[in-house]
Amino acid sequence: MRRMRACWRLLRIFGHILGGVWVAAVRLPRLQASQQSALVQVWALAFLEHAGIALEIRGQPPVTGPVLLVSNHISWLDIPVMHAARHCRFVSKSDVQDWPLVGTLATAAGTLYIERSSRRDALRMTHLMRDALLAGEVLAVFPEGTTGDGRVLLPFHANLLQAAISGDAPVQPVGLHFMDQASGDISHAPSYIGDESLLGSIWRTLCAPPIVAVVHYGEPEGAQGRDRRAWSEHLRQTVDGLRQR
Repeated sequence: MRRMRACWRLLRIFGHILGGVWVAAVRLPRLQASQQSALVQVWALAFLEHAGIALEIRGQPPVTGPVLLVSNHISWLDIPVMHAARHCRFVSKSDVQDWPLVGTLATAAGTLYIERSSRRDALRMTHLMRDALLAGEVLAVFPEGTTGDGRVLLPFHANLLQAAISGDAPVQPVGLHFMDQASGDISHAPSYIGDESLLGSIWRTLCAPPIVAVVHYGEPEGAQGRDRRAWSEHLRQTVDGLRQR
């Protein structure tokens, strides 16, 4: 029964993604920015429903920008989960743009792409993020740079915090975790780390007992005179606390 349910969920997700590609090509370009944001959030909520994932929001999501969301990263589900809680523009590695279907959806959702191996591109991205924050947008980054195992928080990369410092914008820490709906225990089913295949992680997640995705928003804060490295370490400690509550 569990495998049959997982197959049904997988079919629904695939159909939802195909529908999302159509929406991205036909509907989104005709809408205003606020309407686009709302539609992406509705799509992400439906995606979680098809995957059998419930959503729990703790704390207060940002109502408006400018704000930079800083979150831990544990799963392929993190981006749709955060979009479902509050649409935001993610900063992502450049190769995502070329992924079939996923790249189309990510671009439609406003993703900003960075070439991680290039210092020059990191500078370009900092300027682009600063301009977006000055325009009042809500951005989001995973400063660990990759997915962790959900047990130990990886070190934060501080570079992209420079955009918030330059744009005099607040940063809001966010803690993510997944839990078993019945027991309330932490669920590692959605984890996606190391050499594990994406399909393997997706299948394990869809076969798992009902899961709740918890998005815990902390309080927005300013740099308060700190450089990006000191601020990054403080944010890491805050995110570490949020993800465990």
